[in-house]
Amino acid sequence: MDPSALRAKQAPLKEQYRNTPNSALLTLKSAGDLDSTSITCKVSTGAALAKVAGLHPAAGGDDPAISGELCSGDMLLEALVACAGVTLKAVATAMSITVRSGKVLAEGDLDFRGTMGVDREAPVGFVEIRLTFELDTDAEREKVDKLVQLTERYCVVLQTITQKPKVSVSSSRLQSNEAS
Repeated sequence: MDPSALRAKQAPLKEQYRNTPNSALLTLKSAGDLDSTSITCKVSTGAALAKVAGLHPAAGGDDPAISGELCSGDMLLEALVACAGVTLKAVATAMSITVRSGKVLAEGDLDFRGTMGVDREAPVGFVEIRLTFELDTDAEREKVDKLVQLTERYCVVLQTITQKPKVSVSSSRLQSNEAS
């Protein structure tokens, strides 16, 4: 896609977000299923084996050439659901808590005015993420509370999000194989 086509796609969205700021607020969601057979979390990802990330429709990504199958925000929530689900199942196993089934749900709120450059005061990225566990278990409330507390402590993705690690960004220029 060329830059003018992308600008043409995004222009009406940017105008809408300027005129109606609440229309830029969106909640992305991800869910995963737990069962009693393994220490896994089945994340609903669609039929694709290799995911193609692209622009969210709220950023002009309604054309498969630019939208891919899902946006990176979806992928972040999926990673959180998967990691939290696997961590919960591992901790439950270590604590001898039987989880017959369950769901792990993640929701994250975004303001697309920030990422679209419509409002410099609007945040870029998630402003709130909610993680919920719905568990089919006979464990006492206190044990379930401890299970969730330990899951939160040992979930790598959740800790990465909440602890704000030091991040460095760099770039390099690749040499073209084309003859000069």
